Amino acid sequence: MTRNFFSYDKLALRYDPFPIGLARPLIEDGLYRELVDAFPGPERFADLSKVGDKLSLSEKFGAEEFHAFIRSHPLWREFHAYIKSKEFIAGVLEALRERSIDLGFELDSSPGKRISKRLADAARGGSRTDSLELRARFEFSTLPARGGHVLPHTDGVSKFVTLVVSMLREGEWDPAWGGGTDINRPKDPTLLFNRLNRQLPFDAVEVLDSFPFEPNQAVIFVKTFNSWHSVRPMTAPDRSILRRTLTINIETPT
Repeated sequence: MTRNFFSYDKLALRYDPFPIGLARPLIEDGLYRELVDAFPGPERFADLSKVGDKLSLSEKFGAEEFHAFIRSHPLWREFHAYIKSKEFIAGVLEALRERSIDLGFELDSSPGKRISKRLADAARGGSRTDSLELRARFEFSTLPARGGHVLPHTDGVSKFVTLVVSMLREGEWDPAWGGGTDINRPKDPTLLFNRLNRQLPFDAVEVLDSFPFEPNQAVIFVKTFNSWHSVRPMTAPDRSILRRTLTINIETPT
């Protein structure tokens, strides 16, 4: 059985303008250091300039290299199996439900129980989402710490929940460089609604809050029509310094 990598015991959410929060510590310290030490080198990554100044190694971008790397490394094979498991998805949804965010799924119950819930909910005039298929995937992400950024956006329509897991050693990041995940709001209220995930320039949004880039944490948020977020251009002295993360998506197949 795959071990449980993540703990949400310390997950704290804010609810306005959309559900987003921080889980820290996320991973047992020794295991976290192993994952950081085994993070793939930048030569493996594919350019993802359509979202900003970013590189990605994932099932979608650099897929052949991604799967070759996963196959070659026992710890990442185990982590990949964990993210792909029903238990991982159920654990995230339960952590959110415990904090008053119910996305309508009952992945931890039997098929018969789920059918009974849907029938009962339909009788009340409601509608749950149990019939949708959910899956999870992750990408290795890097942003150059000088100039690297991700433009304000809300995430694609197939996504339900995103986790951005910091991958860095204690003391290797200077907070003065930036790198935090910002919560944004468009200055023009007609742009608040963004289900289809258009991007905006940085000067078109205001920053409501920011989660600093720190070790052993996950920024966790729910995709909504107004889940605007970004990473502003960073100011480190050298582009060879990298902001490394795992970006995990729970989504429906596209």
